[in-house]
Amino acid sequence: MSESTEEPGPQEPSLDEQIAAYQREFRDLDPQVEQVVSALGRLNRRMNVAYGRQVATLGISNAEWEVLKTLVLAGAPYRLGPGELAKRLGLTPAAMTHRVDRMAGEGLVTRDRDENNRVRVIVELTDEGRTKWLEAMRMASDFEEDILQDLSGEERRVLGELLVRLLRRVEHSQPDAGGRLTDLD
Repeated sequence: MSESTEEPGPQEPSLDEQIAAYQREFRDLDPQVEQVVSALGRLNRRMNVAYGRQVATLGISNAEWEVLKTLVLAGAPYRLGPGELAKRLGLTPAAMTHRVDRMAGEGLVTRDRDENNRVRVIVELTDEGRTKWLEAMRMASDFEEDILQDLSGEERRVLGELLVRLLRRVEHSQPDAGGRLTDLD
């Protein structure tokens, strides 16, 4: 009996091949604009895959990482209501409840009643959750330094400024685009 080996799927076309195909089908395409946007899209996708692999080694998912990050960004004592968490992550309340339930079961967060308002629930980062967040940050920092190693300090500064300008343009024209169209859970 022979072992079957999986054939890799079709290779993604190079940026040049993609732009040439787009120009063939859409003659008004500006190849410089397409190169920038396509490169940003591919970079974002590949970085998200790399980050996902990193947090997976810590036993957490990208979705859980996002909750940990949001609680840290809220500042000490790293607490938010589930509704506020859902809003900040662009999730439905049901998806947020599911995610918090799973994370509480893993010891990454606690979910308790607010002492001042017994109807309100508070989600709080645990020591275990903070430890996972810090380790993920260390891994991400090493990865990010590696991908930027070929750029000088000045090139990094200029690239950062240019990307922030693009981000501000999108945020101005699409102010409601911070969330997601669908839940990831």
